[in-house]
Amino acid sequence: MADLKYLFNPRHVAVVGASHKEGKIGHTVLKNIVESGYKGKIYPINPKGGEILGIKVHESVSSIDGEIDLALIVVPASIAVSAVEECAKKGVKFAVVITSGFSEIGNIEAEKEMVEKARANGMRILGPNVFGIYSASAPINATFGPSKICPGNIAVISQSGALGIAMIGKTAEENMGLSTIVSIGNKADITEADIMSYVFNDDITKVIFLYIEGLENGREFMELVKKKPENMQIVAIKAGRSKVGARAVASHTGSLAGSDKIFDAAFKQAGILRAESLEDGFNWVATLAACPKPAGKNVVIITNGGGIGVLAADACEKYGVTLTSDMELLKKTFENVMPKFGSYKNPVDLTGQAGGAEYREALERALNEDNIHAIIALYCQTDMTPLEPLMDTFIEMQEKYGSKKPIIYSLFGGEGTEEILEKLKSKGIPAFGDVEDAVSSLKALYTAYEKRKEEKMDEVEMDEEKIRKVISSVLEDGRKQLLGTEAKEIMAAAGIDVPPFRVVKSIGEAVEVAEEIGYPVVMKVVSEDIIHKTDVGGVLIDIDDKKEVIEGYEAIMRNCRQNVPKANIRGIEIAKMVPHGVETIVGATTDSSFGKVLMFGLGGIYVEVLKDVAFRVAPVSKREIGKMIREISSYPLLLGVRGEKRKDIDSIIDSIYRIGILVNRFPEISELDINPLMVYEKGAKALDARINIEVKK
Repeated sequence: MADLKYLFNPRHVAVVGASHKEGKIGHTVLKNIVESGYKGKIYPINPKGGEILGIKVHESVSSIDGEIDLALIVVPASIAVSAVEECAKKGVKFAVVITSGFSEIGNIEAEKEMVEKARANGMRILGPNVFGIYSASAPINATFGPSKICPGNIAVISQSGALGIAMIGKTAEENMGLSTIVSIGNKADITEADIMSYVFNDDITKVIFLYIEGLENGREFMELVKKKPENMQIVAIKAGRSKVGARAVASHTGSLAGSDKIFDAAFKQAGILRAESLEDGFNWVATLAACPKPAGKNVVIITNGGGIGVLAADACEKYGVTLTSDMELLKKTFENVMPKFGSYKNPVDLTGQAGGAEYREALERALNEDNIHAIIALYCQTDMTPLEPLMDTFIEMQEKYGSKKPIIYSLFGGEGTEEILEKLKSKGIPAFGDVEDAVSSLKALYTAYEKRKEEKMDEVEMDEEKIRKVISSVLEDGRKQLLGTEAKEIMAAAGIDVPPFRVVKSIGEAVEVAEEIGYPVVMKVVSEDIIHKTDVGGVLIDIDDKKEVIEGYEAIMRNCRQNVPKANIRGIEIAKMVPHGVETIVGATTDSSFGKVLMFGLGGIYVEVLKDVAFRVAPVSKREIGKMIREISSYPLLLGVRGEKRKDIDSIIDSIYRIGILVNRFPEISELDINPLMVYEKGAKALDARINIEVKK
């Protein structure tokens, strides 16, 4: 990764295209730099010369005697490339190309030329098509957005310039302090990965707020995120939840994947919090920036109203926030501060007469109790107590204890409570008008600090020579899709339990093999031209004796020749019939951003209807696979229902793990399904498999 020191801490800055006219971007950028308190040398560049904001204007970059660390390019696209080249030849270290009109409108060649000219002279480019850059460490506001930016510990990195500018305004309104805000635009040179690598080591940032629309190399991005400091958190907004642009694929796994589900899975693996909306994102970022790591799971709600307390308790159950139910602890902590008709049960109800003094007593008791780890303080406006003492109490508690224990506030009422909320927010205190937002934010805090143990990947033995032989044979045959029997050969070679099977080409051979395998057996047509075998009468189950084998063989051949007369029938598969268990599906597909991706879900014929599936980027540890399995809503079926015994979840984990290793070792496997993977009280068996291969040239 590049050293971006002088991008964020420039000693000398040039504004190429500085304008004399107020309202022009070239004027606004220069004005923001001046008003941000930047201490370095500023060089406005404009062929007209003169002065702007009392600063001497130079006619060109080359006419400047001194060094320049950073150049802001705000000239039209038609001359931006030559402006960049002049800066590069001058020895400028970084250019922020604010100018638009490049690859985003199809002008790819000009963008490529610009980067080549910069790189040839050792200069790096941020952009083009960006709003600029803000850095608190300089300090410098070299953007054409709002001039008011509060310094702080939140870094905002946005792929959208317009949204980034709006985020500057929003953070100012919410009094959120920024360490930096950067838009990366077309990413012609410097990427979000470069920016994040710098921010990871800047000694200021505690939280990164990331807006992305896509990633060229998601796997590298995940590896980068693993290197972030333990106490730094990332909240991401990923645009594009719709199905538009989903790839048309042959496998269940491919058709169920979709880029959004895979981004979800990848973010979970990497420990990135994905917010559903900008509002959630801002709420979570503010909370993460303000609150310390919780020491444990015990949360207490302190409220002056039973109704709002119940709403908060409901939200805690919804989000998985643990409200302590230790009545001995609650009684010991709160009994002495309760009015007669109050309640020390959780939520702790101070009743409607509670004001600043009562809240102070209750909060201090909770904050000084080691077995209470986080507090949600609620206030529902009444006419019984003045609001100012309450506000003073909340601010005092935050200043005194906020760095030691998380305290989240939620106030509901009229104009007075809105004023308190604004005051609390202005001091960087996490405060919300809706209890749902408060609890959601606390859950984000807990999720952010969940322990993420990096597990060693176990070695697995596979018959790689056999797998390679099967794949080579298929490629030599000019096919991209393996026969079901070939796919099962690969599964068996990968160490996955496959019931005994053979392919036969005559009735006599069918009888011989069936008796060798042992009844009952399943009979299936083998043909690359018949995908849905059941639909054409190409599958028979529960074959119990020689007579049924003979009749079955004849029936399958007759049905397939009638329904698919041009099909190339390679034979009949005879396989051991196994007992019914829980049908699951295990799969893998290839994602354009993250490469090989694993899928697990409820299997059988309804998989694409129910879509009860979970994903992870391969290869993945067994511990993470366990989490993946627990994500599906039908997981309780594996635990045993209505007297059934628990299924062998370890066998599922092992099967998924082996598939992850398989597709990683053999990248030509583009898509794979085991459907069903039948799971029993002991063991799991792959009854059917489908594999597509694709060799990149």
